[in-house]
Amino acid sequence: MRVVLVVAHPDPDSFSHAIAAAALAALSGAGHEVTVLDLYEEEFRPAMSLDERLAYHGDRPILDPTVERHARIVDDAEAFVFVYPTWWSTMPAILKGWLERVLVPGVGFVFDEHQRVRPGLTHVRRIVGISTYGAPRWYVHAMHDNGRRTLMRALRLNTGFSTRRAWLGLYGMDNCTAEDRAEFLARVEQRMRSL
Repeated sequence: MRVVLVVAHPDPDSFSHAIAAAALAALSGAGHEVTVLDLYEEEFRPAMSLDERLAYHGDRPILDPTVERHARIVDDAEAFVFVYPTWWSTMPAILKGWLERVLVPGVGFVFDEHQRVRPGLTHVRRIVGISTYGAPRWYVHAMHDNGRRTLMRALRLNTGFSTRRAWLGLYGMDNCTAEDRAEFLARVEQRMRSL
């Protein structure tokens, strides 16, 4: 399967990057073809420009060469794996900006003959979200876990309801032990091997 692994953490020594490395190793070991998009390493610009917004509903909504490259990668994907920390009850701005700038009309969704929105990512068969949370699970639940909802619900509307989804969260990260982290990495590896 062709997998796009999207990583959104600025520190290459972070636990998010350790998770991404474990996911990459397990996916590759299981025979999947993996493309890693490390958004901070690539210095991906999350904010949509005025020119991009004006072009959004035109024939050519993508103006940036980096966004164009990412859109081609997405166009070929059969699975998405997102790795990021949850900050302020949602995904980092760089990941939200990636969704807004890459999954534009013609990529993330299309319009039918009646100008109704239809899925544009019907080739995507799996969506996996992996996030760390400083807060405990009950608090994350009370805050509605907005990043998870964006990927597991909103993105799925662009892939179709047959797309299988999975979520792996490490809660209470601020107080977890080395053993907790090791167990979580093992869960990530197991889930990626069975993708």
